[in-house]
Amino acid sequence: MTTEGVKTTTPAERAKDAPRTARRAIVGRLSWGLADQAASSMTNFAVGIYVARSLGLTAFGVFSLAWVTYGVVLNVARGLATDPLVVRFSGVPDASWRAAAARSSGAALGVGAALGAVCLLVGLGLGGRVGPAFACLGVVLPALLLQDAWRFAFFAAGTGRKAFVNDLVWGVALVPAMVVAARVGSVAAFVFAWGASATVAAVYGCFQSGIRPRMTGAREWLREHRDLGYRYLVENVSLSGASQLRAYGLGAIVGVSAVGAVRGAELLLGPFLALLMGLSLVTVAEAARVLRRAPHRLATFCLLLGGVQAVAALLWGAALLLVPDRAGELVLGGVWHSASELIVPATLGVAGAGLGTGAAAGLRALGAARHSLRSQLFASACYVIGGLGGAAVAGTVGSAWGVAAATVSGSAVWWLQLRSALHEHHHNPIPEARTS
Repeated sequence: MTTEGVKTTTPAERAKDAPRTARRAIVGRLSWGLADQAASSMTNFAVGIYVARSLGLTAFGVFSLAWVTYGVVLNVARGLATDPLVVRFSGVPDASWRAAAARSSGAALGVGAALGAVCLLVGLGLGGRVGPAFACLGVVLPALLLQDAWRFAFFAAGTGRKAFVNDLVWGVALVPAMVVAARVGSVAAFVFAWGASATVAAVYGCFQSGIRPRMTGAREWLREHRDLGYRYLVENVSLSGASQLRAYGLGAIVGVSAVGAVRGAELLLGPFLALLMGLSLVTVAEAARVLRRAPHRLATFCLLLGGVQAVAALLWGAALLLVPDRAGELVLGGVWHSASELIVPATLGVAGAGLGTGAAAGLRALGAARHSLRSQLFASACYVIGGLGGAAVAGTVGSAWGVAAATVSGSAVWWLQLRSALHEHHHNPIPEARTS
């Protein structure tokens, strides 16, 4: 037998190549996270633009109230169901992941059903322009939360490509749904169309994973992971709840049109809000892997992650300042003039949030729920105080500057808490990954 032409490697060469291979794997998984969030955010961006142009500033403000309410419910489901899955079942054997994903998705579906019923009842009671939008939101919430649960499950398994495909399916289904909603011409129709298309993606996620959500396992999941779940619940709800309180308060102090202006500014910053959300899908899982393989590199990983996001957001905000009014009106219609006044403070807020997400990923990977909860409660309190205090003093623009200052301050606290958590972990390391 001849061995000519066969290349062999020595153990030393394989050891030398291992770090390079690991880096390529990390970059690949991060790339799928960004690609997936790009697909998801393009969907959200298209919905926002379509509603803004179709219904005007006031109706867009009503749609935005339903949107931020969905954000609160989404964060409840993430805190109880999917965040513990990512922290404890990233990179585990397939059988363990499948069992955990079935119970986690069942828990998300249960949260959607329970809180969806509440939204439906509230909407029916409110009536007027806001009530129908909330009633429709209640109907579609279970599907919206299940679709999001599949995304987190796929990234925990290291198969971000499946999450990307799932969001593409949602985007494709959204096109005919939006056309029908435009013919109806109401906020409720757009909310229902958005959720109905998510239902298609949620069902497709069951086929992709080969897993059926186990709602009967939801109680067991909540009990087993209550040490993380309930703290993450409070943490996540304080984040989205602060946004909701700011939106409701801004509407009461300045008017519903101010809520539409703020949402318009968020749409302008969509690419980097997408970057924040896209990386959040994978960074906790990646930070958990770094922690297990090279704990001394976790701080550097988090700093690089946060710094790149902050710089990128500042560059995008600078580019937005150069956009001519005619181009802005083409995108946002009548919302543009109000939204363009908020570009500078909104950009600073996103940059501050980007820097803080690096520390947040590290705290989640460490399973330091006490530290991350403390950071988030402080940041959320600052967000509400800054947003509403600024609104009372200087209207919509004052609210935007108050939020920017609050976000930067919150980011500093996140990093201080990460430093404390790393010190504690160094003296008392606690592995968070599970195999059962």
